[in-house]
Parts: sequence; C-alpha cells; structure tokens
Amino acid sequence: MAMSRKIAGFLVALGAFMVFEWVMLAFNLADGHPTAFYVVHGVLIAVNLVLAVVLAVIGWKGFRRAPGG
Repeated sequence: MAMSRKIAGFLVALGAFMVFEWVMLAFNLADGHPTAFYVVHGVLIAVNLVLAVVLAVIGWKGFRRAPGG
C-alpha cells in the first residue's frame, strides 16, 4: 500500500517543524541550571532531531513514490 501525497507532505512538514522547534529550544535554554538539566535537554534535543530527520526522509520518499507524482 502506497503512502498518499497528503500523508507524505504532512511527514515532511512535521519533520521541518520539529527541527525548528527543538533548535529554538536549544538556543533559548537559559544559563544557571544544574548540569543534569543540560544533559537531559541535550539528549531530548538530539533524539528529537534524529526523529525529525527520519520522519522527513520517510515523507520525502513517500512523496516521490506517491501516485500522481
């Protein structure tokens, strides 16, 4: 079963939004927190950026293979 262009476009847009959101969080982290705070948020940011790229790649491949494309 092929992915529709609508779903593929949604995945690409979701991936782009996630990258934007987590990069903005990384830049907006204030100083003065314990080291554990930065470690936890650094791990969250890294994992979510990887997930964003994976979703965007799946969406892009689905968009290219979708009927009518």
